[in-house]
Amino acid sequence: MNDSLWNSALYLEKGHLFEGNGFGAKLSSGGEIIFNTGMSGYQEIFTDPSYSRQVLVMGYPHIGNTGINEEDWESRGLFLSGLVTREVSLNASSWRSRLTLPEYLANHHIPGISDVDTREITRIIRDEGAQRAVIFPVENPGSTKELLASGKTLLEKVEPMEGLELVSQVSCKKPYEFEPSEKAEPCSVVVYDFGVKHNILRHFKKHGFRVWVVPYNTPAEEVLAYSPVGLVLSNGPGDPAKVPQSAGEIQRLVGKLPILAICMGHQLLARALGANTYKLKFGHHGINHPVIDKGSKRILITSQNHGFAVHEKDLIQEDVVVSHMSLNDHTVEGFCSEKMRFISVQFHPEAAPGPTDASYLFDSFVRGFLQ
Repeated sequence: MNDSLWNSALYLEKGHLFEGNGFGAKLSSGGEIIFNTGMSGYQEIFTDPSYSRQVLVMGYPHIGNTGINEEDWESRGLFLSGLVTREVSLNASSWRSRLTLPEYLANHHIPGISDVDTREITRIIRDEGAQRAVIFPVENPGSTKELLASGKTLLEKVEPMEGLELVSQVSCKKPYEFEPSEKAEPCSVVVYDFGVKHNILRHFKKHGFRVWVVPYNTPAEEVLAYSPVGLVLSNGPGDPAKVPQSAGEIQRLVGKLPILAICMGHQLLARALGANTYKLKFGHHGINHPVIDKGSKRILITSQNHGFAVHEKDLIQEDVVVSHMSLNDHTVEGFCSEKMRFISVQFHPEAAPGPTDASYLFDSFVRGFLQ
């Protein structure tokens, strides 16, 4: 065995045990286990704050080939609880690489496990649903009874995702301007940070706006004090039902500012309008999710990362139109209102791991409401 690896185990809440090789940080860590279908962009995936408290199973079998660079970060750090791969590359082959994947995870105190059957684990999650799981180093490999006992004990400390408030842990602590410039842009956009990805901010910077990012619990009057032309509700982790303060502030801003809502922001906007959210069986995590734009009838191949969804029946109200639907499970992927001036989507229009099908939504929002 390579010196960079050690004996490790993965234990799932419903009794499944997998033994493999550990990499990254040699410690125990747990969270909700989910799978991602992406074949590229693993650094952007790992730095998405929406993965907070999740053990991430990568469906693509070989992860880490191009290492870690200094350009592809989507947030200030890593928030996932663990990584599961079929194979991990201990070396990196890219002119941009500065670290190997195991070094990167070790620096952020995140354990990984490789040489396990990720196809079987994915099938388990699809059949049984997302569940709690824990990765831990192993002293006596092959001792199934002992490993099962250790896994059960460690799992007792892991909280279920449903009912878990995580936004406060990933949001910024004070307002800041994203990439301030000496050139004074004529208009400002305010972004509520529920776990924002940098590429959302880059899109508005590219359109010529001054971008202010504010904490998740910023009062509505403080948002309005920036005199913004628009408001963005970002992505983020955890259960949207456990962020009532943010939903309340959003409710006070609906109709006063044009709003673009993404992922967690989409769910919080729905709750601000009186809709309910619910936990999906295993969520949508990946880069190949088909969504229909009901207005244009276009099929979008989208990037998604969410474990909760909005009840469609709650959106049947005056001036609100369901605009996008998932073609996999027919869940709500978007709603909008011309009168109240908002566009809300469950998927990630800023993510571009291959298809850029959904990026037009930024242009639509800017042209329709901000110009």
